[in-house]
Order: sequence, then structure tokens, then C-alpha cells
Amino acid sequence: MVKHSFLRPLILLHRCFGVAFCLLFAMWFASGIVMHFVPFPAPSESGRIAALLPIDLTRISYTPAQAVAASEIGEPIRVRLMQRADEPVYVVSGSDRAKALRAADLGDAAVRSAEAAIVLATPGEHQRHLDNMNTPGAVEISADQWTVSQQYDSHRPLYRVALNDPAGKERYVSGTTGEIVLTTTSDQRRWNYLGSIVHWIYPAILRSHPHLWGALLWWLALLASVGASLGAAVGILRIGFKGSRLLSPYIGWHALHHWLGLICMPFVLTWIISGWLSMDSGWLFSTGEIAPAQTRAIIGHPDWQQLPPDELQQVPTAADELEWFTFGGRIYRRERFGSERQQLFITGAESPRLPERPFLRPDEVDLALQRLGMPCNLSFLIKPGDEYATGSSMVHAPVFRTVCGSDWFHVDGANGRVIEQLDDSRRAYRWLYNGLHTLNFPTLMRHPLLRTVLIVFLCSCGFVFSVTGIVMAQSRLRSLW
Repeated sequence: MVKHSFLRPLILLHRCFGVAFCLLFAMWFASGIVMHFVPFPAPSESGRIAALLPIDLTRISYTPAQAVAASEIGEPIRVRLMQRADEPVYVVSGSDRAKALRAADLGDAAVRSAEAAIVLATPGEHQRHLDNMNTPGAVEISADQWTVSQQYDSHRPLYRVALNDPAGKERYVSGTTGEIVLTTTSDQRRWNYLGSIVHWIYPAILRSHPHLWGALLWWLALLASVGASLGAAVGILRIGFKGSRLLSPYIGWHALHHWLGLICMPFVLTWIISGWLSMDSGWLFSTGEIAPAQTRAIIGHPDWQQLPPDELQQVPTAADELEWFTFGGRIYRRERFGSERQQLFITGAESPRLPERPFLRPDEVDLALQRLGMPCNLSFLIKPGDEYATGSSMVHAPVFRTVCGSDWFHVDGANGRVIEQLDDSRRAYRWLYNGLHTLNFPTLMRHPLLRTVLIVFLCSCGFVFSVTGIVMAQSRLRSLW
């Protein structure tokens, strides 16, 4: 009798949650499969470098130190010199904004027209007079479905350039720097309406209000997790026994839903709850972002005016991009040749002269991290099979880990950026979200085909289970009418 009085409210609650969320569950499982094969469009560093032209050093009249002074950006962190389709430009970046300057006269190099954006969006095609393409069209936008994220804020306004080619490519040109920050294709956009957009409930009109969107997803996922947990409890409590056989008190669709629920329960529960954790944003777990004060301590306060006057005379003419960045109180020059090759130098009048090499060395990372004032172990290279492995911004570039007490710092060996800070909370989050929700486990990551098969199979099981809930919900709603 006690069990019956306790069980009946659970069943009623589960039915209410099931009617409310069965369609959402089916949508999440189906769109999760699509997302695995066609992720949401994102900026590509290799694509950005591939779009650059070799730097024409003969058209540069000013040094990087002069560009820093002309930018009027307080405490610059990075300076890049690149060849746009129209002219070479410097891009001076601080902690919160960037400014592009013409290398010929240090005038403002921001993009001001759709016509200019078309030239910048089609560097190779423009040189060939677009012989194999229809005439591109461009429009200035603040944001759209694919660029509503805050990561594009420093580039607004954006120019969306439709290439009108067979692939339906659209390129987004930064109004700030003139770079191509994103490229999408018609297939990519089409599939994402069935994948990421429905999965994350990601229409631009809602996503343009990040706090509202985040709160909506957080509550929906939390209530869905509660409903799934109630279903698991009811499913277990309703199991009967006849000897050694398990029995279900239901028939038809109800019995199918019961048995599928029991079979799929471990995956459904962990997947839905870990999906809720994806919206945590620092509420329960740390974010992995390094504090601004720590960033400033690591990069230091070097004097940009100490760069040698003949700095540009020391670089090869074949470079696709030159970058000067501060790290450990030093200024480094990074010479890039395509997306997979580079050379690093320490520069500046007071800097030690070290031989060229492609990436930072562990002792240089140690020197920079010591500036945090924390007891840190020696840095070491993260191996690909590491349980907390993370990628560099550049293909095949090393990532270093420095352990400082309970905090781990991951540093990109290509450009000195601190990728993330992992404390105990963030390391737990890595397993509870990345592991359980995307099957990001080292063994499976080494066998991508096996991981893909598991993701498709498990999400398909979850989808079929959700369909049985939809049929039952439809039946209950009809009985109310």
C-alpha cells in the first residue's frame, strides 16, 4: 500500500513531463546525429591563413612599432602584418579590441563598403577576374544566423559576400580588419537547420539575447533531466517478476516504451543530464577561462618601441603573415608560411638572441608562467592520447601543460596563448560533459569510426524510445479531447 501511494504520484508526474517533453527529446536525439556529421559553422584558422596573399614588403613604409603608436590601443598584445587583396595592413590587438592600419601610411584600414568587401572576400578569384564565377554580391550586416555569437563582436559590422558559385559559398568579411572570418556553404547551412539550430534552439532572434537564450535552455534541459529521472524511477519500480523472468504490467506501446526505457536508461539519463551541463556557464563548474590579471602577468609589459628599426628587413618576402606577440615579458616575431609551417624569433633591443625554431620551448613557457607568482612544476608537452588533450590553433603545433598546484595551464606552443585553465572543477566537467555527452574518451577518439557508430546507434535508440513516448502522449491528449 505504501509503495502504491508513493508510486502513483510519480507516474502522474512522469506522464505530465512525457507529454511536455517527448517531442523535444526526439528532436534532440535526431539533431544530435546530424550535428556529429555537420557541426555548426565556425572560424577556421587554417582557412584564414589560406586566404592571405604573400606580403609585398615593398609597399610597407612603417614599422610595427610605429603601427602600435599610431593605433592608440593601450597595452597592445599582438601586432599582425598581412597582405589583403587591396594592400598590406597592420592589425594591432589589445585585450578587448583591435584596429587595422594601412602599412603604407598608417591610415584607418577598416572596411567601409560592400564593394571593398567583395574584393577582400575573393582574393584569388578577384585576381582571375572571377572567370569561373558569377558576380558576387555583398551586404553589410550586424549579425545573422551564423554570426550571432559574441566571438564576432570585435569584427562588427560584418559584410556577407555571396560568391554565387555552385557550392553556394558565403564569406563574412570583418569590418574591423578586412579578414575573412567565416565561410559557409549551402549544404552546411541547410543541414544545420536540422542539426545545431534545432538542437540548441538557436534561431538568431532568440540567440541575439544571450541571457534569455541561456536561461531558456538551462531550464528546459533541467526539467527534461527531472522528467527522465522520474521515468527511470517509475520504470524500475514497475518491473514485476515471475520466477527469474522480468515482467512489465503494460501492453502495446506502453510495454514497448517501458522495455526500451529500461534498456536505454543509462544512456538517456547521462546524455540528457550532461546536455544540461553544457549550459552551465560557470554556475556549477568553473569556466576554464583565465583571469585578465593572470593573462597580463603571463604576457608582461614589454616596450614595443624597443623593436629594431630594421625589423622588416630581417623577414623573408615569402611569408604569408607576420605576427609580433608578447609572452613572458618578451616580444616574439612569428613568421607564417601557409597553415602548417612557421618560424619563431625573439626580437627587441633588450631580448636574448636565440636561434630560430618553429615553436615555443618548454623553458620559455616556464619563464612566462613563473610570473603568476605560483609554485609551478616544469612544463611538458601534452601527448595526443592525453585524457585532457586540447588542440593548438595551428596544425601539428605543440600544446604545453604547466601544473601550478591544483591548477593546470595549457599554453599554445605556436603563439603563446593560454588556451585554458583547468582546476579540479573544470577537470570534472571535462568528463561529465565532454565525456558523457559527446563520447570524448581517449580510446574512442583514437577510433573515430567506432565512436561515430556508437553515437549514431545510441542516439537512434534514444530517438525510437522518444517516438514511443510521442505515440503515448498523442493517445493521452486525444482522451482529454
